[in-house]
Amino acid sequence: MSTESVKVEVRVASGSYQVEIGSGLLAQVGARVDALLQGGLAAGKQRVFVVTSPEIWKLWGETLVGGFSSLSEKAVPVVMSVPAGEQYKRLATVERLLEEMAEAGADRDSVLLAFGGGVIGDMTGYLAASYMRGIRYVQVPTTLLAQVDSSVGGKTGVNLAAGKNLVGAFYHPLAVYADIDTLATLPAAELRAGLQESVKAGIIRDKALFEFMEAQSEAVLAGEKAALLRVVADSVRMKAEVVTLDEREGGLRMILNLGHTLGHAIEAATEYKVLLHGEAVAWGMLAAIDIAQGRNLVSAEEAARMEQVIRAYGPMKLFKASAEELVALTAKDKKNRSGARSYVLPVGIGLAAVVKDVSEAELLGAAQRMMAAVEVTK
Repeated sequence: MSTESVKVEVRVASGSYQVEIGSGLLAQVGARVDALLQGGLAAGKQRVFVVTSPEIWKLWGETLVGGFSSLSEKAVPVVMSVPAGEQYKRLATVERLLEEMAEAGADRDSVLLAFGGGVIGDMTGYLAASYMRGIRYVQVPTTLLAQVDSSVGGKTGVNLAAGKNLVGAFYHPLAVYADIDTLATLPAAELRAGLQESVKAGIIRDKALFEFMEAQSEAVLAGEKAALLRVVADSVRMKAEVVTLDEREGGLRMILNLGHTLGHAIEAATEYKVLLHGEAVAWGMLAAIDIAQGRNLVSAEEAARMEQVIRAYGPMKLFKASAEELVALTAKDKKNRSGARSYVLPVGIGLAAVVKDVSEAELLGAAQRMMAAVEVTK
């Protein structure tokens, strides 16, 4: 049975769409998509192609399909599977899915559905942007990371050997349906990793969210539905506000990358096999706080509170890399412009700024202290 859901509107120049967050939504996705298509699924005029992973499909596929099959036999989606893992977020996977869609007769009226975590969502969005120069798609995120961050805002893409998300497009979905029931089956590490993105949301723009996560960490980590609904809804609301003001990352939207510059470097240095995205971002946020403190942008008290909350949603995952290697990898970051390294720094709890004058020495020093903290954590 579904509970009352929270709806957040995302308004951008290319249109607007709704993010719905609640419990019991999966079984209703079929009806909601059919309503968006004005009955096209039930009538057999449009077809849905689902991109998912075997693990997600085993857990939740029957619930999702039931919502489509109840409309009519014609509405049952075509399912395309992708193995779980960042290493599959590559152009080769997208090409294989494009071929499968073409062979199955997908046309410009077909709709893609991203059913899984952030990797599935990013790839499916790019697949939708590419097939026949663009078809519609819907996000149905099943991990916390995807629900609070990657499913919202229209960023799609895949990785290259040279770096993360270097190929992609801004391409917004028709809608996002985030069912918090799916979070109950997440491994504890994935739940905690996703929560780091919500901690980030609180640090950069939502002091109330930060304070809630600071005070209610036990309830959030225990997976209490009311607490998770608050965290997901507030995180989405913050991101929607930022995306509305800066759809294509020309300025303000860059604050969403707090912790991501070194975080992406950590992922690349460990070949995307050691840390989950949120775990790498957690270390990256600690380094950003370090730099901000060195510039007197945050007080020692605020820095300590930020670090304490980041660590509360750990444990901090260990990894091996050199500070020099990590700094070198940041040179390939897609946020860099005209040779200048853009960096996001907290300037207080609930406030962040994008700076372009972080020197290599500053970054190296922060990376060295971060790696020293990794050693101490062992």
